[in-house]
Amino acid sequence: MAGCRCSTPLLVIPGLDDSGPAHWQSWLQAQHKDAVRVTQHDWSTPDLDRWAARIAATVDRHGSGPWVAVAHSFGVLALMRCLQLHPGTPVAAALLVAPAEPDKFGVAGLLPHGRLAIPSTLIASDTDPWMTAASTRRWAARWGSHWLTLGDAGHINAEAGFGPLPLAQRWVVSTQQRLQRARRPVRASVAEWSFAI
Repeated sequence: MAGCRCSTPLLVIPGLDDSGPAHWQSWLQAQHKDAVRVTQHDWSTPDLDRWAARIAATVDRHGSGPWVAVAHSFGVLALMRCLQLHPGTPVAAALLVAPAEPDKFGVAGLLPHGRLAIPSTLIASDTDPWMTAASTRRWAARWGSHWLTLGDAGHINAEAGFGPLPLAQRWVVSTQQRLQRARRPVRASVAEWSFAI
C-alpha cells in the first residue's frame, strides 16, 4: 500500500535504544514522505518527562499538525505523558504498539488513568517480555483505546521478526483518510445553491 502525502503527517515515536533500520517503525516511516521521527538525546536512559518534552518539542518544530502518532514500547509511555503534560499537543490519533510496563520504570502514577481525548488503538502481544497482555488490556481500558493482540509476537520488534508491519500501515492510512474527511467543509446541497443564486 502506498504512503499518503496528506495534511495529517505521521509522528514516529520509538522506544528504548531507538528503532533500527530493520524495525517496523523504520519501515513505516519510509512509507510516508511527511513522517517525522522523534529523536531522544539519550536513547538508553528512560527519563519519562524528558522523553515527553522531546515529543512536544518535535511537534512544535515541525508544524501545527494535526499529527497521527505511532509509538512503540517506552515511546508509548512518553507519548501518554506528553499528552498529559501538554494537552494542547496536536496529536489527533495514536497507535500504541507493545507498550512497556509502567511499573517496571516506576512511572505508573505519572500516566493518564482516564480516557484519552483522542482515538487510539493499542496493539499487544501474548508473549511480550515487557508487558503482559492482561496489563495492556487494563491500560487500554483506562485510556479508552481499542485493544487487540497479535498472539505470540514477542515485543513486536525486529528481534521478534517485525520488519514490515502492514497492520500499522493500514491503520495509519485509514486514520489519515478519516481525519481528512472530517476536516472537509460540508458542501451545500443543489437546492441550497439554487436558492442562493
